[in-house]
Amino acid sequence: MSITYKRILLKLSGEAFKGSRSYGIDPHFLMFIANEIKKGHALGSDIGIVIGGGNIFRGMSASAQGMDRVAADYSGMLATVMNGIALQDALEKSGVSTRLQSSLEVTEIAEPFVLRRALRHFEKNRVVIFCGGTGNPYFTTDTTAALRAAEIKANVILKATQVNGVYDKDPAKYDDAKKFDSISYMDALQKELKVMDSTALSLSMDNNIPTIVFKLTEENHIQNIILGHKIGSLVGSKK
Repeated sequence: MSITYKRILLKLSGEAFKGSRSYGIDPHFLMFIANEIKKGHALGSDIGIVIGGGNIFRGMSASAQGMDRVAADYSGMLATVMNGIALQDALEKSGVSTRLQSSLEVTEIAEPFVLRRALRHFEKNRVVIFCGGTGNPYFTTDTTAALRAAEIKANVILKATQVNGVYDKDPAKYDDAKKFDSISYMDALQKELKVMDSTALSLSMDNNIPTIVFKLTEENHIQNIILGHKIGSLVGSKK
């Protein structure tokens, strides 16, 4: 069975880990995510994962409420480490070999991010989870995803969301919201569609890495995208 994308960078928001909860981690939904990743990995695709931390702590929200931005962002990075540990546990329980790499030094629980080591893990058929953001404040996990995708030379970024693609306005609020099957990087930036933040979109555009936005809660989407099925919305263009 031929695959369209040999190496992918999967971007998961921290909110995805909440499942039906209002905050924190839903173990049952986390296992659903792990099993979906397992299906894609079983096809032979190398999978790197970047996780947000919004289910535990969101730096920008805390900053807006008066917390120092640098302190808030570092707290958010630590939240991504917690999510990384949880996802690693779920993947290992589902039978997928993994490594957790962090941009922050937490050597008791994660390797430091080293690109050559990450690439070696792919050679050994391991899923690599990147946590700790970029290791620097003022950068989002969307930007981390675009950066890691460029570094590992991913063929595509898969951005898992609560909706089935990119719309011209919020489909939860507007019945006439229009879905884009595909859209260029520049149009996404100019229309301010909030696919990812502008830094992440620009970085992806500069490195010609397309982003596919899809709905996480639907079964088999990750494996079907890897197989080349048209799902969600394509931002940018294939190489």
